[in-house]
Amino acid sequence: MKLQSISSKYNSEIWPILIINYTLIDFNNGNTEPSRDFQGNNNPLKYHKVTEEIQKILTDSGSWYETFEHEPVRTSEQAARTRPGYSLEQGAKALIVRVKKSKSEKNFVMLVLPANLKIDNKKVKEYYLARDFRFATEEEVLELTDGVQPGAVPPFGNLFGLEVLVDPKLLENQKIVFNAGDRSFSIAMKSEGYINLVNPKILDITS
Repeated sequence: MKLQSISSKYNSEIWPILIINYTLIDFNNGNTEPSRDFQGNNNPLKYHKVTEEIQKILTDSGSWYETFEHEPVRTSEQAARTRPGYSLEQGAKALIVRVKKSKSEKNFVMLVLPANLKIDNKKVKEYYLARDFRFATEEEVLELTDGVQPGAVPPFGNLFGLEVLVDPKLLENQKIVFNAGDRSFSIAMKSEGYINLVNPKILDITS
């Protein structure tokens, strides 16, 4: 990874700033931890509109977060390798599934879990009293999210009108990280902030 050191005026003093993959990192911006907040350095038009929307929500709410630009990734394992300082367990894997309660009652919901774990089908079916459930097809994902590609869906199901279930094991991490509307763009944030902004139902859904 190529690093470039520059200087910037901040509160009448000189503070070091590093550029990593074109993402600004200000090591003294008033937070107690380094952050790579969205500050207009990235071109939001190159990503899906939800990428900018999530950053705006986080900024407006005063939530801590940082961003990563990286090579396009599809799997959780690939994504983990592009996010320095974060483990696979901190990755928030967002899956959209269709729950079938009866022939006439079928609903799409979002399941969010640690990237290193798998869904327990039985637990999900028992919670919804469902006859069956299946993963949404690529076409259904694109339609439900207004064009977000599978593998890039953020765990903000509320932005797409979806109920969100999150496994508590993910929230044991102080920080979580996820693809934010694009396979080349990730956001990390604190679990507490995620709960406050998304208001998911917390349920053991992993095996």
